[in-house]
Amino acid sequence: QVQLIESGGGLVQAGGSLRLSCAASGGTFRQYAMGWFRQAPGKEREFVAVIDWYGGSTTYADSVKGRFTISRDNAKNSAYLQMNNLKPEDTAVYYCGADRTLWGAKDSSDIDYWGKGTLVTVSS
Repeated sequence: QVQLIESGGGLVQAGGSLRLSCAASGGTFRQYAMGWFRQAPGKEREFVAVIDWYGGSTTYADSVKGRFTISRDNAKNSAYLQMNNLKPEDTAVYYCGADRTLWGAKDSSDIDYWGKGTLVTVSS
């Protein structure tokens, strides 16, 4: 059983930056691909970014490409999401998810383990 805890959310002005962290425990972190997802009020949870087991491959949603960077540190059992040039439409609860497959880590319906989320609010 893997436990995930997100942190780093908060209120930021448009154009600003935040770095989200996802700390994992209870499992072998490097066995899981890690995904970041977000859910805005009244909307479905959507894919943001994914990283493979050793950080060699990353994929981003078109809406965040060039602004967000996903990374991981297996020695610290953690994944990160650096978010730059934030926009009001980035406002959402951000979740990290773990899945043994890279494909599964891109799909919110396939994620094995979820964190409880961290709120990001971007003001205009």
